Amino acid sequence: MKLTLSQIQDQNKSQSADHSRNFDFLAESLDKKGFDVETLISKVQDLQIAIPSWALGTGGTRFGRFSGGGEPASLIQKIQDVGILHALNQSSNAVSLHIPWDIPSDYQAIKDSASEVGIGFDAVNSNTFQNQANQEHSYKFGSLANSETAVRDLAVEHNKQVIEIGEKLGSKALTIWLADGSSFPGQHSHRKALENTHLSLQEIYKIVPEDWKLLIEYKPYEPNFYSTVIQDWGTSFLLANKLGNKAYTLVDLGHHLPNTNIEQIVATLMTEGKLGGFHFNDSKYGDDDLTVGSIKPYQLFLIFHELVKGFSETNNPPLSWMIDASHNLKDPMEDLIQSVQAIKLAYAQALLIDSKSLESAQDIHDVAGAQEILQDAYRTDLRPLLAEAMRRSCGAIDPIKAFRSLKVRETLIKERGLKSIASGL
Repeated sequence: MKLTLSQIQDQNKSQSADHSRNFDFLAESLDKKGFDVETLISKVQDLQIAIPSWALGTGGTRFGRFSGGGEPASLIQKIQDVGILHALNQSSNAVSLHIPWDIPSDYQAIKDSASEVGIGFDAVNSNTFQNQANQEHSYKFGSLANSETAVRDLAVEHNKQVIEIGEKLGSKALTIWLADGSSFPGQHSHRKALENTHLSLQEIYKIVPEDWKLLIEYKPYEPNFYSTVIQDWGTSFLLANKLGNKAYTLVDLGHHLPNTNIEQIVATLMTEGKLGGFHFNDSKYGDDDLTVGSIKPYQLFLIFHELVKGFSETNNPPLSWMIDASHNLKDPMEDLIQSVQAIKLAYAQALLIDSKSLESAQDIHDVAGAQEILQDAYRTDLRPLLAEAMRRSCGAIDPIKAFRSLKVRETLIKERGLKSIASGL
């Protein structure tokens, strides 16, 4: 299935009058406050969020997985689904592949399929947290951190293969997340596990192309529940610093203990020039993989506040923007649309912060005044601005409404069947 521009425009016709009224009212209000509305729209249009290939199907837990039908059973179908999302929101122009779930069998066919729907290839993700078919050595007790040289070598070789795949597709980053850790005290040496991880990463780093980024992800727990080798941003940052200027920390919003101040982490990493990018999602308790902004929208706004400040005040390089989620109950494509909208809304709200007034309030310790400045930006309803940015980019004014009106899921079920299941978690 492929959406056409005429289909999108037809959907917009019925909403154009209401949208124009809402946008004109907002634009007038923003203009009175001294904001350049055209600049805001341009910045919102420029922000593109990569879609993970593994999030296009129904997710699940170890207890079950309940597919809704019409899932993409091949990499080409996954790319087509990303094309549908991008046609609707004009904000998701790249796909992030997870290897070996999505190894191309015909690279030219994959690239041609992506080109047809205006999609590129973002970071490639390695997988050493699962044993693959006919794998010679097991990752049961870790991969890059494993005490056995043969297991570490296997994991290193896999990451090298992922880089080769990414080069053929035009990717410019490798993301590494390790499940390595321990579930019981005394199971392994914390120091040796970290040392092994560093040595293994050094071998991978050697072949990372000069124009690539090596993104090191972290996670405090799961699947191991006593210790994780790369358990927090500090350990990721330490390893990235030791490896060199191509290595960066990747922040996954769900990979934190409850109430962690993620915006402070972002500010610190940008100050040091070591923030590589994001895996966006949301959580209530831990790594819940919920829709972005569905639980903590104010935290997301505060994160973007630090990002906007960091863009102008630090030398941190451009970031990789990706969603990482597992959808258990919603239609995964609707969830992805909502997530992208939440990200762009938080970004737009952060652009409204009066940074000079905020800095002045901070300098004189006007705590209440500083809060008023932040919350004035956060409480401004910028949804009409997002809709206008999408409309001008030839996207839908209301992507979710268009998705449903065009019966995208019903059409995919007719094309693929009810039992089509996507690869991944």
